[in-house]
This record gives sequence, structure tokens and C-alpha cells, in this order.
Amino acid sequence: MFGSGSSTGHDNSGVSPVRFVWPYGGGEVSIFGTFTRWTDLIPMSPMEGCPNVYQVVVSLVPGLHQFKFYVDGQWRVDEQLSFVSGPYGLVNTVVLTKDPPQIIDSETPGRSNMELDDVSVCPEVIQGMSAADVEVSRHRISAFLSSHTAYELLPESGKVIALDVTLPVKRAFHILYEQGIPTAPLWDFCKGQFVGVLAALDFILILRELGTHGSNLTEEELETHTISAWKEGKMHLSRQIDGSGRAYSKHLIHAGPYDSLKDVASKFLQNSISTVPILHSSAQDGSFPQLLHLASLSGILKCICRYFRHSAGSLPILQQPICSIPLGTWVPKIGEPNRRPFAMLKPNASLGAALSLLVQANVSSIPIVNDNDSLLDVYSRSDITALAKDKAYAQIHLDEISIHQALQLGQDANSSYGFFNGQRCQMCLRTDSLHKVMERLANPGVRRLLIVEAGSKRVEGVISLSDVFKFLLGVA
Repeated sequence: MFGSGSSTGHDNSGVSPVRFVWPYGGGEVSIFGTFTRWTDLIPMSPMEGCPNVYQVVVSLVPGLHQFKFYVDGQWRVDEQLSFVSGPYGLVNTVVLTKDPPQIIDSETPGRSNMELDDVSVCPEVIQGMSAADVEVSRHRISAFLSSHTAYELLPESGKVIALDVTLPVKRAFHILYEQGIPTAPLWDFCKGQFVGVLAALDFILILRELGTHGSNLTEEELETHTISAWKEGKMHLSRQIDGSGRAYSKHLIHAGPYDSLKDVASKFLQNSISTVPILHSSAQDGSFPQLLHLASLSGILKCICRYFRHSAGSLPILQQPICSIPLGTWVPKIGEPNRRPFAMLKPNASLGAALSLLVQANVSSIPIVNDNDSLLDVYSRSDITALAKDKAYAQIHLDEISIHQALQLGQDANSSYGFFNGQRCQMCLRTDSLHKVMERLANPGVRRLLIVEAGSKRVEGVISLSDVFKFLLGVA
């Protein structure tokens, strides 16, 4: 069938057609193994009606065969099948008897009368899973997170930037932009403690306050207005008061290097924050601690993916398509009751409208779409720091500049806007497996994936890091 490439070196008598299936998507998928003398690649083709599933039929003689898949330039094994360690690393195996079972089902749509031994089968786009399988997967992930510590998140080298609370807000704004970071811990020398975090949301609130008539904060005051003064004002702005009516300051959410990964993940979910400083102090009172790292959910997810990389078969939920599990926020269907509107904006919407939506809807990003709801770009909280470039924030009015123009401020002069921005827009499909989504979210800087329709890129929903962890840990 495949010429010399599919020859095994055995007598061709008694060969049987075997269908190999790769059900995990990809751009280009091939297979090779002992039946190609580990040299030639046999290309696989997408199955009709199941575009993320690739298949090929190979004629094999009875006996033991080893094989691997070649997916988009990377060697892969299917961990749902049997695999062993061999000269080519981990390889899948299949054993054919002299009289293999023959499957003939002419009534199944898309199947022919060819007699095939299925090495794997095409999964349904929406496939049911028992509650026991879900609980087993969650238990194993929880056990891993409980037995490993935040120390594993620490990089071998790197820098962490902290800001003194006496620093002017304007200068802090520029530092975040120049360093390309969305957040920074705040250090109070008088207290000898880290006392909080300055985030992009702070600058969104500052810019909205500047644009409010009757505001107590002026552009001139930004020159001398310190971070500590802003934080004090923010307490009243946000009306964060306790039961006695007194304003209070949120304490810094942090962790130690020997806290379990599960405890660190819980801090993210319970407090709806994007970063947790890892602090360590040799003093008994905890004063003057060292800032070791800024932990993120993507870092914890990377640990999970790395640990279960060669044993994903022990986590049945990882192979589930995301459309079949309660995960993420989806665009409501027409007539669907009791669903919150999905926040999206057109490129000509004002920056003020985008900032208001980020705050009021309590979301970290907003898809920018065309008239057909096809994805063009994303405006995130962290994009606000681009206004520090050339002091743009002092020259604009939030309601007079469009999102299109605001995004251009943060782009190179030679870059063109108006076409799909693939570098900024991290996407997935509804048929992608949870495992594939987790691997993408584990990349540094990726906090969410937009679910789009294949081809049209019409936005169907969004999955965030916190969504994934809430599902994996069974948190409501």
C-alpha cells in the first residue's frame, strides 16, 4: 500500500490491514515504526467529519510492532495505548495474532466494508465520562499538588522587580512599561515588609479617576502622588470597609517556598489574583523577607503537565474535548436563559468603554471582534501600560480614543493593524482536548485561551487558568 516505505522485511503472506489513529489534532501527522524500519514516514489523513483525528491504514504481518507518531515536527506517543521504552525512547506497541478479529460494520456511517483492526478509535466530539473517572483524575492531581512545594516553581536564575511605596505613581507606571511586566510587589521599608502589589488594574482605576469630573487626583499630582497615597485613596474609592464602617487595607497574599502547590493554587482561586509572591525570611518575626519569585497559575500548571507527561493515561479527563466538560465561559446561544452576556467589543469602541467593561465585568481581557464576531485582537488589563509610552496617558481622553488606536500605541510603527493578530490572540477549538488546552496555558504569559470556530475565528468562549484549576480541583 505504501511501497517500500511500508515493507517490514517479512513475507507479505498473511498480512492484515490495520488502522492507526491519532485523535489529538495537529497540522501534519505521520507515523513510522518497525514496519518502516524506523526510516520512512507514512503520512496520516484527517478523518471525514472528525478533522482533529488523523488515520492511516497499514498492512502488517502477525507479530509485535512498535511505532511512534510525528506531529508538527515532534515525536509523540499515544499514552492511551500500550507503550514501552526502546532505542527510540518511548514507543507504542501493537501485537497482531495470526487470526486477528475482523470488524465489518457497513451500517456505521463513514465506514466501509474493509476489514480493519482498530489500533485506536475516533472519539466522539462530545464523549460521556463516568463520575468515577473524573474523581480519580482529580484525586491524582490533588495528590500531586499536595506532595510538591512552591520551591519547584523557583527558576534557576532570573530577576524579580519590587517597587518602594514611596515611589511616585507616575514613575511606577513607566517602570512597569519599560520592564514589560503587568504587576510588581510593593515594599515598605519602614515596616520591613512587602505590603501589597501594584497591578495594571491600579492604572486603569487611576486613568478613570483622572477622567472623572470632580476628581481629587490631577495629572500634576501624578508627579508626586506616591504609591502608598494611591493605595490609601483606592481603599475609599473601592469602599472596602469592614463591619464597623472603617476603611481597611487588604493584606498581601503570599506564600512560602515550602508551602504545597495545592495551597498556593488555592490562594489564587480564593482571592481572584493573578500573582502570589513567594517570600522567605530567616527572622522569627518574618521581617525583611526575601522575594524569591512571583508565582503564577501557569507555573503550577506547567508542573502538572511535566509530571503527568508520560502518564497522561492515568488522568482520563485530560483527553476529553473541552466542549464536553463544564469549563470556561461560553457565548450564550440564542434563547438560552439565565446566562450573562459575553463581553466583546468592536475596534471602534472607545478605550473608556473597554476600561469600564474590564472593571465592571471583573474580567482580565476583552475580545475585539468584527461585525461577524470574528476575532481581531484582544484588549487586556496589562495593555494599559502601553499608555506610558511617550506619556500618551497625558495626551488622550479615554472616551475619544478607540481601542484600535490604543492598541496601535503599543505596537511598532511598522506593524499593521486591522488584520488578525495571531501573536496576541491565544486560541483553541471546542474540539481540543483538555490536555492540549492545559499545555498551551502552561506557557509563560498566557492567562487565557479564546475558543474560536475553525476557519471563521468566530468567538465562542474563553477559558482562563482559574477555570482550569477550578475544574481540576473540583472547586465551585
